[in-house]
Amino acid sequence: MRETTHKTDWGAVVGRAMGILVLLAGILFAAGLCAASPSSDNPVPSIFQPHSTPAESIYHLSLFVLAITGLIFLVVFSLLTYAVVKFRRTTDEDKSEPAQVYGSTQIELAWTVIPILIVVVLFLATARVIHAIQDAPKPATAVEVTVIGHQFWWEFRYPGLGIVTANELHIPVSDPAHPTPTFLRLLSADTDHSFWVPQLAGKTDLIPNRVNEMWMDPHRTGIYLGQCAQYCGTQHAKMLLQVSVDSPEDFEAWARAQKQPANQDEKEVAGRRVFETTACINCHAVSRTAATGRFGPDLTHLMSRRTIASGAAENTRENLRLWIQNPDAIKPGSLMPAMKLSDADLDALVRYLETLR
Repeated sequence: MRETTHKTDWGAVVGRAMGILVLLAGILFAAGLCAASPSSDNPVPSIFQPHSTPAESIYHLSLFVLAITGLIFLVVFSLLTYAVVKFRRTTDEDKSEPAQVYGSTQIELAWTVIPILIVVVLFLATARVIHAIQDAPKPATAVEVTVIGHQFWWEFRYPGLGIVTANELHIPVSDPAHPTPTFLRLLSADTDHSFWVPQLAGKTDLIPNRVNEMWMDPHRTGIYLGQCAQYCGTQHAKMLLQVSVDSPEDFEAWARAQKQPANQDEKEVAGRRVFETTACINCHAVSRTAATGRFGPDLTHLMSRRTIASGAAENTRENLRLWIQNPDAIKPGSLMPAMKLSDADLDALVRYLETLR
């Protein structure tokens, strides 16, 4: 009878170890890309660049959790590597059965008590951050905004200012010496949504028939990107949002402009007539007109926004025309119907909408 031996493929072992190290390096590289500094032209939604107190608390907690789990990984990986190298099979090893060990009280206590302590530490650290964020007091200088999630866009209402807008949230920067945080009441008009701007705060769900709250106090001006983080239907991935953090002066100027009624340009009366005699007014609202719809975004100051279709396209004449003519060309599965207007009516309507600043 011929005896077969199993020869360890040491190259394969080293290859696997190198593969794991390359994977870890890739993860760290991706994290570095996420941590890239944002700019107004190319903002990066990353938890590794916090610019608000809630986001900073979550960031530091994340680093703490990553440090602990990374240490656990290093210990386990080192022990596994040691076992693979030390006790690998060789051609001349003793084939007899090794001594059997049926238990070690010390080892069993260690691998029971240590994980419990780790879980307790992580729980306490997380509970502390949750308490600090959720139970933060609301100062008298806070800006209040009601956020309503729709399929598939965001509605923003400023009850203290009498402003209604959509998809692009404007809030003031919060000076630590004179804090001006923004407190958000989160509602849903249809299904579950989730409001998430990684650099300013954690994600919070919008649930039908329930009011949730969150807050942010951005420390620097700029544009911060976010989106719905809860699957809410066909166009969940394009339910984007922008938060424009303005200086106090810029925020006041923006608020004054938003309080103004819709522009009444008599040169575009034909386009206004098209708007008021089609199904547009069933969904959209424009102040000082017959349009009082609530199913779609308020268009009173449409052209003050950088994007349309909840961030899916830049707010240009070409995109606006295409959005009205065939919404599925920009956002397939959106709930906006194609208006099927003649070219003349479509051009007149676009010219009218371009006056709404």
